[in-house]
Amino acid sequence: MSISSLLSIGSRAMAASYAQLTVTGNNIANANTVGYSRQNVELQTSFSQQTGSGFFGKGVDVATVTRAHSDFLTREAAMTSSIAAGDHARSTQLAQMENVFQTGEAGLGYSAQQMFNAFVDVANKPQDSSARQVALARVGDLADRFSSASGQLDSLQAGVTDQLRTSVASINSLTTQIADLNRQIANVQGTGHAPNGLLDQRDQAISDLSQFVQVTTVAAADGTVGVFLGGSQKLVLGGDATPLAAVPDAYDPSKLQLGITEGGVTRAFPDGFIAGGSVSGLLRFQNHDLADARGLLGQLASAITGQLNSQQALGLDLGTPASAGAPLLSIGAPTVLPSSNNAMAGGVPVASYVNGSGVRVSSVSITTVDSKSLQPSDYELNADPSLPAGQYKLTRLSDGTTSTVANGSVVDGFRIAVAAPAPASGDRFLLEPVSNSTRNMARALDDPKGIAAASPVAATTNAANTGTATVASLAAVSPSINPNLTATVTFTDNLGNYSYSLVDTTGALPTVNGTGSFVAGQPIALNGFALQLNGVPRQADSLVVARTAFPASDNGNANALLGLRDAAIVGQQVGGGGAVVPGMSVTDAYASALGTIGVRVQSGKAAADQSASIASDAKSAVSEKAGVNLDEEAARLIQYQQSYQAAAKMLQVAQSLFTSLLQIGS
Repeated sequence: MSISSLLSIGSRAMAASYAQLTVTGNNIANANTVGYSRQNVELQTSFSQQTGSGFFGKGVDVATVTRAHSDFLTREAAMTSSIAAGDHARSTQLAQMENVFQTGEAGLGYSAQQMFNAFVDVANKPQDSSARQVALARVGDLADRFSSASGQLDSLQAGVTDQLRTSVASINSLTTQIADLNRQIANVQGTGHAPNGLLDQRDQAISDLSQFVQVTTVAAADGTVGVFLGGSQKLVLGGDATPLAAVPDAYDPSKLQLGITEGGVTRAFPDGFIAGGSVSGLLRFQNHDLADARGLLGQLASAITGQLNSQQALGLDLGTPASAGAPLLSIGAPTVLPSSNNAMAGGVPVASYVNGSGVRVSSVSITTVDSKSLQPSDYELNADPSLPAGQYKLTRLSDGTTSTVANGSVVDGFRIAVAAPAPASGDRFLLEPVSNSTRNMARALDDPKGIAAASPVAATTNAANTGTATVASLAAVSPSINPNLTATVTFTDNLGNYSYSLVDTTGALPTVNGTGSFVAGQPIALNGFALQLNGVPRQADSLVVARTAFPASDNGNANALLGLRDAAIVGQQVGGGGAVVPGMSVTDAYASALGTIGVRVQSGKAAADQSASIASDAKSAVSEKAGVNLDEEAARLIQYQQSYQAAAKMLQVAQSLFTSLLQIGS
C-alpha cells in the first residue's frame, strides 16, 4: 500500500461528503417547493485492491442520486385528490343552486300562497276593482319570482359552461406539458441515472391534471408514462398529447360536454365517462342536478298556470257582455330538441330534421293535456330500430323509466305528435314538457275587469224546502259546461237519493233526465259543474242550477280560483292498472322541492368533506414518504459536515506522511 492510496481514499471521501452536502442543501432549498421529492445520495464501496496481506478498500464512490418516491402512494394521492375535486366542484354549485329555492317570505311557495289568498277579497267583493287589482299584482309577483328563479338557473348554467371551457384549456396545456416531459425523460434514459427533477415535474403535472379529470397512468420501458382518461381514452402516449374539446350538447348548444376530435370527427364522451376531477363534478351538476331543479320549478309553474288559466276560462269576467276569462299567466311552451348527432347521415341531411329550404325542423312535437299530471323530468324519444314502424322508445330521464309510445300517445300529462316525415331509425329527440316553463313567465292579464270571478251558472234552493241543505259552493269544473242547460235536482228520499233533469232553455237539446245519490262532503256533478251542499236535504227538497243572471255580483269562480290553493294540482300520476295517485298542493309540492334540493346539498357537502379528508390523508402519506423534514436535513447537514472534515483530516495526515518521507529521503 502506498501513501497515494490514502490520498485517493481521502479525496473520494471528501467528494462523497461534498455530494451529500450539496443534495442536502438542495433539499433544504426546496422544502417548500410543490411537487419536490426529497433526494438522497446513494454511495457504494469502491472495488477493493488485493495485496499479499489481503484486500484493502479504495474508499467510496457516488453511485447516483435518488428521490424518495412511492408509485403507489403517488397514484393514491392523485386519485383521492381527483375525487375530492369533483365532489367539491359539485357541492359548490349545489350551494349556489340552493339560493334559488328560498324559504319563508322570499320563497316561491309563499308567493303562490299570497296569490291564491288575494282571491279571498275578490270572492268577498267581486265588483271591487281594488281587490281585483291586488289579485293581478300578486299574479304578477309570482310570475316575476318564477322568471327570476329561471334566470338564476340560467346564470348557473352559463357559469358551468365557462368553467368547462377554461378546464378544457388547462387540461390540454397539462397534457402537452406531460408529453414534453416524457420526451425529455426518454432522451436521458440511457445515462443510467434518473432525472429526478423531470420526474417530479411530471408527477406534479399529472397531479394537477387529476384536479380536472381522473386519469390512469401506465409506465413504459423508455421511462415515459401513458395517461388515459376513463381507463381507455389516451390523453398522452409517449411524446404525443391528444387534446380534448368542449363539445356542444347533442340537444342543447347552451350546454357543454367533454369530447375529443380524432380523424376529423368530434365526438362527445357519454354521461359518466369522466369519473373524477372538477370537470366530472361540473358535468354531474349540469346534466342531473341543474336539469332536475329546472324540472321541479317547471312542474310547479306549469301546474299553477295550467290550473289557474283553466279555471279562469270557466268563469265570467266583468265585461259587457260578460265573457269567459282570458289567461292570467303565460309560460314557456313545451319544447322538442332533435339530437345534432343525427342531423347528418353520411354527409346527407336527414329528412326528419331538414326541410326543402335547408332549415332544420322537427317531426315530433308535444302539447300539455293535463297540467296536474306533468312530472319534473325531461324525456328522450328514440326511434329504436328494434321496434315496429310507428313505435318509439320513450325514456323518462329523471328515473330511467321506459315505455313504448306512438303518435298521439299521452304520457305524464302531455301528448306526443309525430308528423311526416317520420323519424329515421336511430333518430333521437329530447322532450321538455316543463323545463322551459319558467323562462319568460309573465302575467298575461292587465285589466282587473278581466278576472273571471263569476260562475257561468248559479244555484238557488226552493223556499219550501224542509231540510237544512244550503249551497256551500258552485263552480264550473269542465270546459264542457253548457250554461244554457237548467238543472233541476229533486231529492226523492231522506237518504240523499235524487232525480234531476237538464233542460236547454234555447230548445236546442232535448231534456235529459237521470238519478243520483248525494253523499255529504262530495259534490253533485252535472253538466260540467260541481255543487257542494252544507246541511242535510230531505225528501221533496229541490234546487235549480241555471245561467247566472247577474255575473257582476257572483263569486262562484273566484271561490274556485281560491280553492286551487289547497287542491292537489301538482304531480298527479297514473299507476299500474290506471289507478290515479293523487298529487300535492302547491305548498306541499314546493316543500317537497325544498326537501329534494336540501338533501342534495347536504349529501353533496358530506361527500365533499369526506373525500377531502381522505385526500388529505393520502397527501400526508406522500409527504411523509417524499417530503422534506427540515429538522432531519439540519441533522444530516451536521453529519455530512463532520464527514467532510474527517475526510479533509485524512488528506492532511496523508500529506504530512508524504512530507515526512521526503524529509527522510533528503
